[in-house]
Amino acid sequence: MAQNTRTGDLTSGPMLQKIILFSLPLAASSILQLLFNAADVVVVGRFAGSTALAAVGSNGALINLLVNLFVGLSLGANVVAARCFGAKDDEGVHNTVQTSVTLGLVSGFLLAVVGFFAARVLLELMSCPEDVIGLSTLYLKIYFIGMPMTMLYNFSSALLRAVGDTRRPLFCLAVAGAINVVLNLVFVILFSMSVAGVALATIISQTVSACMVTALLVKEKGPLHLDLGHLGFHAGALGQILRIGLPAGLQSTVFSLSNVVIQSAVNSFGSIVVAGNSAASNLEGFVYTAMNAFAQAAVTFTSQNMGARRYDNLDRVMRNCLLCAIVTGLVLGGGASLLGEQLLHFYSSDEVVVTAGLARMHIICTTYLLCGCMDVLASCLRGRGYSVLPMVVSLVGSCLLRLVWIATIFRLFHTTTMLYLSYPVSWILTALVHLACLLVVRHKMKTALSVKA
Repeated sequence: MAQNTRTGDLTSGPMLQKIILFSLPLAASSILQLLFNAADVVVVGRFAGSTALAAVGSNGALINLLVNLFVGLSLGANVVAARCFGAKDDEGVHNTVQTSVTLGLVSGFLLAVVGFFAARVLLELMSCPEDVIGLSTLYLKIYFIGMPMTMLYNFSSALLRAVGDTRRPLFCLAVAGAINVVLNLVFVILFSMSVAGVALATIISQTVSACMVTALLVKEKGPLHLDLGHLGFHAGALGQILRIGLPAGLQSTVFSLSNVVIQSAVNSFGSIVVAGNSAASNLEGFVYTAMNAFAQAAVTFTSQNMGARRYDNLDRVMRNCLLCAIVTGLVLGGGASLLGEQLLHFYSSDEVVVTAGLARMHIICTTYLLCGCMDVLASCLRGRGYSVLPMVVSLVGSCLLRLVWIATIFRLFHTTTMLYLSYPVSWILTALVHLACLLVVRHKMKTALSVKA
């Protein structure tokens, strides 16, 4: 296989070191993406008021609900490309590249249409507060106009990750992040555009990052090269991407649906709690993305080793990724909880908003490592080719449980504390079931290999 010097073999050598070197740029990239949102929230909270802050923050769960199905498909692209790369299948890699970029653009345009025209109705279904819904609708419509570029970036960067390249997407996001911060300040402070300026700055910066990372694929030599003149779907590659990515996307979508229900419950406490919850959620995102980098490493490393038939590495990948996720969750989650008051003041100077945010952070951040474990175990299953199984486990263990919790326990004890406790309870139960499933799959693989031998 003709390899670009930036691609990496993830099947040999010191596994822990490779996982860390792979994950650090990935975590930094995810954190930069969050900084887009953080810059939005900080600037709008400081210079446009708490109502505008609530308007931007209240959209997060709804955006995730609409977007995560297609983000799951990009995970499918990552798995398929990594397997083909590990198996030294040049044609498979090339077909996956052409199919993935086409799928990213098509899904982005579909999201743009649905998000733009359904924004108000969806926010009303979420019981968005009346003093916020107008600004929330405006932000959401502008945000979704840029969705084709967002999806293009997600799919293109997933292809680069599949061959071990996490550094160049980081550079692209760093450039786009600087543009986003500058435009936020210009649009909101200089031109007083409030949430419209924040949304416009976001889609411009996302367009820059998408164009840059796609240009990297166009300049690639060998099977990873993107030929813009021959975009299209290859049936074999598309089928494999859908088989892996669709269950992952459906899982993320239903997860987001449960979060939309939780957001609706948060909305029932008024705009002050919504603003505090939004600021806390934004901070928690930094902890989550740092842990989730190891979950993404788990699926990529597992997929490459499956393609290369290096089954002896699979347990090492799982153990090392779990270790990294747990340490990251303990350090960053604990630190965020301890420094929560100071961090929340970056988002709002209103002490009532800060207090509302702290109520969430003290519960979520201190238990976030459970979420990291859950994601790593699910990724190990997907990398082994089992995508429906973790989807079903997650839907029952997390999503359904949260909905039942809200309909029963939260209804009896109508407090934010009881609402936020639904998260750690669902994480630990789902993680335990994922672990049990992984042990069963591991046993089946060992039995099958011994029979072949």
